[in-house]
Amino acid sequence: MSMTERSTLSDLLAVEYPFNVIADPDGGYVIRFPDLPGCLTQVESIDEVGQAASEIKALWIETEYEHGAEIPMPSFPEAFSGKFNLRLPKSLHCRLVEQAVADSVSLNQLIVSMLSGASATKEALAVVHELAVVQREIRRDLAVMTSHTEEIRPQATTYEVQENVEPRAATATSRAGNRLKLVAVAA
Repeated sequence: MSMTERSTLSDLLAVEYPFNVIADPDGGYVIRFPDLPGCLTQVESIDEVGQAASEIKALWIETEYEHGAEIPMPSFPEAFSGKFNLRLPKSLHCRLVEQAVADSVSLNQLIVSMLSGASATKEALAVVHELAVVQREIRRDLAVMTSHTEEIRPQATTYEVQENVEPRAATATSRAGNRLKLVAVAA
């Protein structure tokens, strides 16, 4: 939807537009105005979002206005009434009514419960899928680290502690008063 008569620049700048803030995997946040094509910017900190969003929106509107372009009006999510009509086979309708009676709930309550459960299940499965992907990545990384550890292990030096050695700079005293020295042992 767009304005039919040309508004003043100050009127257009006063219009509130919805925007999305998306965390960038490489750091920072991307701010995007879906109603203003190409109107987006990026900030490093979440604290910068408000000011950056206002600045980029104003800059976009000013530029488009100066070029004589039509400035679209903001869209807002549809207000949902919570009602809709549904066509279904008579046999399914019958089974649902029978189940609602058996559960001592209304048909509406039964269907809302079923839809909610299905939606929650779908969301839970998506989370499980994401966790499985992360688990595979962790296993892969662990296998790589283990292989590197096996490569390094033969190069590691083993040490043993010798007691009652002559006092030197590289010795220490145990709690029992014995002189101790750390000596490298061939692997």
